[in-house]
Amino acid sequence: MYFSHFFNKKCLSFVVEGNSYKEYQKLNMYQINKLYVRPELKLSDLLLENPNLLLMMEHFSLNSIVQEMSVDQFCCKNNLRTGVFIAIANLYNGFQNTGKDLFTEKDIEVIIGFLSNCHRYYKQEKYPEIKSLIAQLYQTNTTAEVKLVEQFFNDYFEEVLEHLSYEESIAFPYFRNLLQSKSEALTESHFSVLEYGDHHSDIESTLSDLKNLILKHIPIQTDFVVRRKLLLSLCELEFDLKIHQSVEELILMPLIAKLEKKLNRE
Repeated sequence: MYFSHFFNKKCLSFVVEGNSYKEYQKLNMYQINKLYVRPELKLSDLLLENPNLLLMMEHFSLNSIVQEMSVDQFCCKNNLRTGVFIAIANLYNGFQNTGKDLFTEKDIEVIIGFLSNCHRYYKQEKYPEIKSLIAQLYQTNTTAEVKLVEQFFNDYFEEVLEHLSYEESIAFPYFRNLLQSKSEALTESHFSVLEYGDHHSDIESTLSDLKNLILKHIPIQTDFVVRRKLLLSLCELEFDLKIHQSVEELILMPLIAKLEKKLNRE
């Protein structure tokens, strides 16, 4: 973490001294650390450095046409609080400075919307994509091992769907009731953020087992391209699920706990 902050300060000073960001990239083409997102940085540079931020913007329902705008200018134009955008963008860039004091009750609806869009991405894009790639792999590698991969993933995603359904039907409606200052939600629903936390499972960890299974133990005679696409797709899903979980645990849950405490005092 210290090195990452040092690296980003070095980058900023290099650019401030009159050099372009492209020149900096050329000098640091083998540097794997991502930039620490700041309000004044040009959003297009950040997107080119880490294309995963394009997916983050989809989760925020934001247009990816950024022109020459800075992060702050883009957020102002799209009526999104810059601090929320920066905190989650930095999660995508590998930083976790998401203290509870950075957010307010007004951010809760935006965060729920972000998470709901994540759910759509998992259910409508990644699941069909991965399922299709496994089917393609089986067409040319009709072995029991490949069939096992298909069953493993289907069982795993059933667990994911159960978790997402729980959030959409129970947790998110409860959070929204609290936002409307309905203190009766605290007693009528028999639900709390503590119960939400207890139900919160580590849904992305199983993907590591599946990736290891495919990479180390599943014999593939042909279609190495399909295997590569499958592994990359699993990595993309795993990465975004980790961000999803971080947003819930580091941002949303502390906000809801604070709101529950406030309503309990009223």
